[in-house]
Amino acid sequence: MTNRKFFNIKTRKFFNIKTMAKVSILAVIAFILMEFDFPIPFIAPSFYQLDFSEVAVLVGGFAMGPAAAVAIEAIKVLLSCLFFGSGTAFIGELANFVMGCAFVLPATMIYSRHKNRRNALIGMIVGTVSLMVIGAVTNYFVMIPAYSFFFNLPLETIVSMGAAIIPAINSAFMLVLLCTTPFNLIKGVLVSALVFILYKHISPLLHR
Repeated sequence: MTNRKFFNIKTRKFFNIKTMAKVSILAVIAFILMEFDFPIPFIAPSFYQLDFSEVAVLVGGFAMGPAAAVAIEAIKVLLSCLFFGSGTAFIGELANFVMGCAFVLPATMIYSRHKNRRNALIGMIVGTVSLMVIGAVTNYFVMIPAYSFFFNLPLETIVSMGAAIIPAINSAFMLVLLCTTPFNLIKGVLVSALVFILYKHISPLLHR
């Protein structure tokens, strides 16, 4: 089978009504989970909020492939923008989408090659590492400057929020290194653990 025929088959499979309905339902679930966010005060400043929306995204990606994961992630962020707007000119929402994809794309791509528990675990480990790296870059170059600009907070004030938790923090780089990266590690581990436990029970519903 040629690559073009394979792509056409995969595209038709993805854009059928049943698959799009599943993507939509999971996106709504992810959107709802996204709104139940909370800080981890002993790890990072309060503007870092942990949520479990990627559980729904990753479950959908494992069941229907990487394209479905990206679609669920995009719809989730779009719904958040439509219902609640943005306090950062949508830069925060874009960063959320980028970091979400950084986590779920490697995981679902690895799992889609051979769908077994070993590849699921490897995929989620790689996804967590990717989230930590992309999250660090995104926060340093986008999120922290955006919070500083849109909330009229001097960079030193943001850094001091991190220093109140970890005194060694004295710059934006150290804030990302000592707060953002561990925060994303915890998020990746918790989301992965939940998906690892739940997926076997949920997947039959998504394969009907």
